[in-house]
Amino acid sequence: MNAPASRKLLVIDDEIQIRRLLRLALGGDGYTVFEAETGQLGLQEAVARQPDGIILDLGLPDMKGVEVLRRLREWSRIPVLILSVRAGEDDKIDALDAGADDYLTKPFSGRELLARMRAVMRRAQPNDESALVSFGDIEVDLAARLVRRGGEEVHLTAKEYALLRLLVRHRGKVVIHRQILREVWGPSAEDNTHYLRVHMTHLRQKLEANPQVPKHLKTDAGIGYRLVE
Repeated sequence: MNAPASRKLLVIDDEIQIRRLLRLALGGDGYTVFEAETGQLGLQEAVARQPDGIILDLGLPDMKGVEVLRRLREWSRIPVLILSVRAGEDDKIDALDAGADDYLTKPFSGRELLARMRAVMRRAQPNDESALVSFGDIEVDLAARLVRRGGEEVHLTAKEYALLRLLVRHRGKVVIHRQILREVWGPSAEDNTHYLRVHMTHLRQKLEANPQVPKHLKTDAGIGYRLVE
């Protein structure tokens, strides 16, 4: 069973022999294969190539594969198959919790690899997310973690950026207070709504033309916040 010729896969692995093996196996099944030998290059290629699927090694030279996965999941639902020599249960659980769609241990058979890749891509939701989101004169580059206003970079704190990223990912929808607090500050902070008010005020001061009458970062009184494009 061959993959459609238009399907693109990105292989992120520092072992040239593994990349060569995967290129042969996947190319023979109809995939167009791109390669990256480091995590940083892999993230850049994911943005540039917009692949239909990613095969990711956990042992990369510049950053942990799980960290690559977490950063990728900040802006994309591209299906990811982990390919690793690590067979421990904890490694598998960490990868799956970080957003992996499946986990295959080296050494592997070409037939199983192709079958698993087809399966994760069948299960995947259409990837309609973009790494670059714009509203008004604001541009949010989710892959690079950069925010610009009128073309100039805006410095946000880690919490301010996490709050903005959450609203961007759910743009047009109300995100309730508890969900924001849980995802940005952690489960123990669900009742600390004052955290949220302070950071939203700072975010509006940095991004809105009139922070007192926000055009994009809207409040739904007593419920939560939403981003209006």
